[in-house]
Amino acid sequence: MYDLTSLGWGPFFAAAFERHEQEGLRPARVAVEHHGFYSLLTAEGDRGGIPSGRLKFEGEEPAVGDWVAVDELAGERKAVIHAVLPRRTKFSRKEPWKRTVEQVVAANVDVVFLVSGLGHDFNVRRLERYLTAAWSSGAEPVIVLTKADLVEPAESVLEAAEVAFGLPIHPISSVTGEGLDALEPYLSPGRTVALLGSSGVGKSTLVNRLLGSERLATAELRADGRGRHTTTRRELVQLPGGALLLDTPGMRELQLWADEDALEGSFSDVAALAAECRFADCGHEREPGCAIRAALADGRLSPERWDSHLRIQRELRALEVRQDARMTSEARKERRRFARAIRERGRIEREAARRRQR
Repeated sequence: MYDLTSLGWGPFFAAAFERHEQEGLRPARVAVEHHGFYSLLTAEGDRGGIPSGRLKFEGEEPAVGDWVAVDELAGERKAVIHAVLPRRTKFSRKEPWKRTVEQVVAANVDVVFLVSGLGHDFNVRRLERYLTAAWSSGAEPVIVLTKADLVEPAESVLEAAEVAFGLPIHPISSVTGEGLDALEPYLSPGRTVALLGSSGVGKSTLVNRLLGSERLATAELRADGRGRHTTTRRELVQLPGGALLLDTPGMRELQLWADEDALEGSFSDVAALAAECRFADCGHEREPGCAIRAALADGRLSPERWDSHLRIQRELRALEVRQDARMTSEARKERRRFARAIRERGRIEREAARRRQR
């Protein structure tokens, strides 16, 4: 059995749940997703969850970390999920296929540990992408650099600091325990922390260290010192101290699902320089008084940083265009469905009128 507060329940979710409580439903939190079947944490204990037909029809899929409204089946450790409560925060990406669809990686998270391995695994351009997604999520981003027992972290910490702008950066070793004490303030009871990063950076090893047990599978390092991908599903686990840890599979690529506002968080230095341009609509090309070009010329802004900003900006603008096109297409399909329903209702009414005349 669980105390809901220890699972992250609070006033935000309680207010959203009121109408479901009147329907006799109970709150539960999604711990694991198994291809349409869910492991749930409830006040009565662990339950298996299946979505209702209406939820499937509406295409509203719960994500790990979500709070849902359920109807428990009498005499069974199963429940039917009838609704997904509004999310307080969410870390999303575009589905790693061609469809322009949002994939919620972690829901209702308080803190996001952006995990990157030191040495060969460290890539500051990749970190910029994760920071952009993290700022869009609404959660607090924290940078965690693993494998400090293998590589001297000073150089990578300096590189991370150049793009993090005041965010906490913690080099750690899950093997020796170095630096783990610095993570404790984020792991207070009832708080949810998500671990996000590319494949093989040591997220599962960190989870096991914080749990104090080998609960999640890990793999040996490759010959080049890089990690191997081991986690295959998203899972929410409770730590001995009461915090909730959401482990995620490593992402081979992070296709962003955000708007351009997220760039102001991950590229605050670029935003500050752009605000100094003489013209508010400066294109940063040939306009006089361009602060961006001046900063590139005197070295205050590196070409790599500026190119990364432009690349992500183009990606987000292209995403917005695809989203608009998809919404237009869906609206068109909805109008067609409505027109077909009207025609069908008219046909049924005409057929009924003919039968009455007979």
